[in-house]
Amino acid sequence: MSAPIDRPGKIIAIHLNYRSRADQRGRTPATPSYFFKPSSSMAGTDGVVERPAGTELLAFEGEIALIIGTAAHRVSVADAWSHVAWVTASNDLGLYDLRANDKGSNVRSKGGDGYTPIGPDLIPAAEVDPAELRVRAWVNGDLRQDDETSGLLFPLPQLIADLSQHFTLEPGDIILTGTPAGSSVIVPGDVVVVEVDAPHSSRTFTSGGLRTTVTQGTVAFDGSLGSLPAVDDLQRAEAWGSREAAGLPAEAAAEAPATEPGLDPQLRAKLAAAPTAGLSAQLRKRGLHACFIDGVSANLPGAKIVGTAKTLRFVPAREDLFKTHGGGYNAQKRAFDAVEEGEIIVIEARGDATTGTLGDILALRAQARRAAGVVTDGGVRDFAAVAEIGLPVFSQGAHPSVLGRKHVPWDVDVTIACGGATVQPGDIIVGDSDGVIVIPPALVEEVVDATLAQEEEDAWIAEQVEAGHPVDGLFPMNAAWRAKYDAAKAASAEPGA
Repeated sequence: MSAPIDRPGKIIAIHLNYRSRADQRGRTPATPSYFFKPSSSMAGTDGVVERPAGTELLAFEGEIALIIGTAAHRVSVADAWSHVAWVTASNDLGLYDLRANDKGSNVRSKGGDGYTPIGPDLIPAAEVDPAELRVRAWVNGDLRQDDETSGLLFPLPQLIADLSQHFTLEPGDIILTGTPAGSSVIVPGDVVVVEVDAPHSSRTFTSGGLRTTVTQGTVAFDGSLGSLPAVDDLQRAEAWGSREAAGLPAEAAAEAPATEPGLDPQLRAKLAAAPTAGLSAQLRKRGLHACFIDGVSANLPGAKIVGTAKTLRFVPAREDLFKTHGGGYNAQKRAFDAVEEGEIIVIEARGDATTGTLGDILALRAQARRAAGVVTDGGVRDFAAVAEIGLPVFSQGAHPSVLGRKHVPWDVDVTIACGGATVQPGDIIVGDSDGVIVIPPALVEEVVDATLAQEEEDAWIAEQVEAGHPVDGLFPMNAAWRAKYDAAKAASAEPGA
């Protein structure tokens, strides 16, 4: 069906929603996050979009757009789709040159005139399955994106239900539901066509081809009014889709480590399966009672980190020392620039939660270096943006202040104290919902094997308790219960058991 689309009251877009895109970016969000686009960014089919003068990274993103038909306020997932009137195509255009300036809000990078073309035709939402839609995008006739809603991290009805618990979705509002892998940079003269259809339906449903032509703008941004466009290799790689596509050298080749980093994969897998509560019990049995990093919690629900420690030490603020050690390429920046894949940056901030010890830029750098996470006994600035990046960070929480208020970045790769625990470079760090623990490398194999064996034993004990047995003599097991457990374990190990 073809119909005019009135200017919506709201345009809401999700940051990251396709598995293919998450794999490409190297981060998978635990929950959806969103941003608003102004209604003035709306454009129709066969339109043009300007790449502003002085910029280089205008990128296309083919997306499925949902148009709300009836108001939705605190609706359930089961009822959510009934509030959608139409499905169509959109191109969520963005200017990566401005992305860093707005720290995730995308106000300027995604809000330009013509940056949200929609249409041309409308698919009745009631007649299609939201789990069986497809979006494709072509640039100059070459297919660049091709994915289906079966590949979404967060299904379409979930987005509607989630948004509706925060504010009312009104008729005409538009939800842009994410872009799959394949988004890349477009240049003046390029023509982008986006189409949404329902390939598994018994009837033909299509949005038709949404066509946008890129032109070169002649007016540059005025730096006296606000921040100017700026790009770096990280933005180039993300805009183009990869370092290779952006014409950049492979990062591994440019910054190859001198030795093989990280843990043995088999040992890493064991540690990932072992809870910190169990690991701490085994350390205590071996006489280690001070291996906990106290007072920190994860920025991502359910986060689990496993890796070797790369340490960073802050000392208390002193004006003369900050002048010599706080600016330029200081210890903080060196740590984040040098962290290797699988390492965890552990920061000594003396337990002071009243200042940020990292922010979104350093988190992006750690993510690009494939760090396993960050642990700090201080605070984190740009807290929401760091979480959106997907880097697991265990900290004392959010704080807006910049470096210099309480700390001087002093040294890297030295023995530190973090959250009451001594941490040396190369120590094994494991963190989960119970907290963060430090394991000496010489004990890690013994400790993790004992932990997993105890987990297996505890699972069997839990089965007996659920069956109605009292815990007396069972937890811990006396000789009789131990014999029963050994017999059950032997029986389960027999062929065909």
